[in-house]
Parts: sequence; structure tokens; C-alpha cells
Amino acid sequence: MATRFLIIGGGPAGNTAATYAARLGADVTVVERDIVGGAAHLLDCIPSKTMIATGGAMSFLRRSTGMGLEQAVAGVDTEALTSRIEGIKSHLQRGTTELLESQGVRMIRGTARFTSPHTAAVVTLEGTETLEFDHALVATGSRPRIPEWCSPDGDRILTTRDCYPPKEFPKSVTVVGSGVTGVEFVHMFSSFGADVTLVVSRQQVLPSKDPEVAAVLEEDFLRRGVKLLKGARATAIERDFDGEATGDTVVVRCDDGRVVRSTHAVLAIGSIPNTSELGLDAAGVEVDAGGYVPIDHNCVTNQPHIYAAGDVSGKLPLSSVASMQGRKVAERMMGLHAGPHRHLDYDKAASAIFTEPEIADVGLAEAEAFASGRKIRVTKVPFSGNPKALINSYPQGFVKIVSDPATGVVLGGSIVGRHAAELISVIALAVTANLKVTDIVESLLVHPALSEALAEAAE
Repeated sequence: MATRFLIIGGGPAGNTAATYAARLGADVTVVERDIVGGAAHLLDCIPSKTMIATGGAMSFLRRSTGMGLEQAVAGVDTEALTSRIEGIKSHLQRGTTELLESQGVRMIRGTARFTSPHTAAVVTLEGTETLEFDHALVATGSRPRIPEWCSPDGDRILTTRDCYPPKEFPKSVTVVGSGVTGVEFVHMFSSFGADVTLVVSRQQVLPSKDPEVAAVLEEDFLRRGVKLLKGARATAIERDFDGEATGDTVVVRCDDGRVVRSTHAVLAIGSIPNTSELGLDAAGVEVDAGGYVPIDHNCVTNQPHIYAAGDVSGKLPLSSVASMQGRKVAERMMGLHAGPHRHLDYDKAASAIFTEPEIADVGLAEAEAFASGRKIRVTKVPFSGNPKALINSYPQGFVKIVSDPATGVVLGGSIVGRHAAELISVIALAVTANLKVTDIVESLLVHPALSEALAEAAE
């Protein structure tokens, strides 16, 4: 009898696990309540990057004179942009669905709740069905965190999922939250011409990133006219129905007394896992104080036959990480990891921030190494001397590589500049495979290309 594998959640973790498990002979059922492909992926990541790409095209047109062209001015066609976003989402969702169907995966649109360690009740429009399983994967993702002091209305006070695109493009917007999501929204809305204010609770944007990297982004924001409220923590967001604007003004109040007024406000202060309604206690699965499901290096919960992956696992909230977790879960469940194998090393996961300039990093950070007292070698090369960067009329940014001074092994790196999200793959491969800086230096790269800066930084 085939292994019965229940997957709750059809996002990157769930659909990857389903595909691999089905190929290996499992009897797979996926229960998804929202959208096959994942709400966080298709309702957050893909739409935001689509809008950022459109905003980037507008920014490029505004600086076209630097490439010998007459400056062009482009306006936003909201209907066309919405159609473009929906078209990309539909294409990706259709591709995922067709792949799962081709593998014989049973897909159920509904909600699932554990009723015991080996059973779950699935509620659909047709009724309730009880499923028995040998193994299960919890991959239900996350949703935007909304504090008690804010009540988003989807009109002027927005969560991140209300912005793709907004009902109207804001003339001015206050973004609360200076992490990855927050700075991407600052970039996006400023690219579309809005006056943007960013509430920064600490003394730098991207507080978890390299200060030198954050400084480049802050400089770009200030150049664009973005207002940075550093050291301010928002305590209230409300519409001003008593003022002259009769509700058309949104007021953001901060703990230090500062007040920001704008036509819109976006709340970007993180997310919370979707685990509260899964009946995990009935399955005997432990949940921590934050609602996350603790896992070991094989994505196994405290129940040896139940796994967790993606945002609910409390690891890096990246689609790439979720997909790899899903693959590892399927392989382990089907016996491919009975012996020694390479576990997921979350410290070696590459990540990117799609601002302008783009920011990407992987592995050991310079500040982290110094804080721990570890000896490292850091080399940095600016794009200002790179031929392709000059051809593109975008010489901002740099490449930084962190290596072991004794062995030359690449430990990490960061890139700030155009196409950083693509270029970081070279350093990520080096970090994962324990390559040396000489391996990068001796690679015959394309000329002219931005990647040449990688070889220079490795020398």
C-alpha cells in the first residue's frame, strides 16, 4: 500500500513536497483554502515584484537622458497594470496546478483540521470528509501582522496585501516598518511618484543587514526625497474624519510625539503563522509562544510522522527556503535520507531585497563576524569602475566578499546594485560548495558584464 501523505497548504513548501513525494510513489493529498501556489507567494511576493518592475521602468525613463535619449514621461495605466499582475498570477497558479495534476496528486479546496495524530477533518463546500494519513506536512504559511492600535480598511489604511495595486495610487504614503517588506514598498511607491515617509523604529533601515548596505539604500531614499523618521515607533494609525479633508488624510502617530499625515498608510511590520485553527493539539504537535511549529534539521516536529515547512516553521520566510524544505520532507518521508545526507543550512540561504539599487546577501556577514570575534578577510569592489555598469548608466553599489584568511574559503558576501539578486547566485554557490576565492578568480567570465566585479572582489 502506498504511503498516505497529507499536505495542508499548497504554497511553495506544500506543492514541492507533493510533487516530489508523488514521483517517489506516495499517495498525496493537498488541502488548500486560498490559492494553489501559496497566498504569501502569489498574493504578496509576485504582485509586489511585478509592481516594482513597472516602477523600475518608470524610473529608467526618468533618467534616460543619461543614456543619450530625450527624457520620456510615462503615466500609470492602473487597469493594464492590474491585468498584468493577474495574468502573471494566473499563469503561475495554472502551471503549479497542472504539474500537481500530472503527478496524480489529489487536490481539495477547503480547510483541514487535525482530529488525531493520524486523521484530519477536511471541510469543503460539499461537506466534511475525514482523511487518514501515514505522514502529514503543515505548510499553511503566514499572514500580515496587524497590531491592536491599527485597523486596516483596505482603502487608505493598507496591509501589504491591499496594495497590488491599490484602488488608487497614493499622492503620499507613510510606510510603517523598515524591514525588507517596508523598504520595498518605499521604493515601489516613490517610483510611481508618491511622496513617501518611512517610519524607522531604529537608527537605520534594514536593522538586520550590513550597516554599509543599509547606508547605500538610505542615501538613495534621501536622494529621491523620501522622509526618514528614525527612532520612531508607530502607536496609532487613523483616518482624520474631523479635519478639512473629511477622511482623506491618514494620520500616523509615533511614540515620541511626531505625527505624519498622508493620503495613505501601509503597515509592513511582519507576519504571523497560520497555525491557530489547525487542531495541532489533537495531533500532539507542539507550537511555540509565537504560533510557530518547532522543527529539527529534517523539518520533523515533535511527532516523528508530522512535518512543518515554510513560514510556519519559524525559519527564513523565503519561498526558496520553503521549496527546499518541501523537497527534503518528501525525500526523507520516502526513505531517501535514511543515512547521512546534507541537511538544510539556513545560514547559507541567499536573499534579496528588490529596491533600487537591489540588495542581496548570503552567508556570513561582516558585522556578524566582527561581533563574534571571528577572523575574516573582506574585499570590496565598487561598480563605479565596471564597464557594464557604466554602459547601463547605473554605477551605484558594490560587491563585497567575506572569506577565511587562512584557507581562502568563501564564507559570505553582499551585493548592492543592479541585478544583485541574480549576481548573488555565484557567491551562494561558492558558500554552499565551500569554494575558494581562487575558484571565482580563475573562472573565465563574460566581458563586459557586472559579474566581473565578483572576480575582482575575489582577488
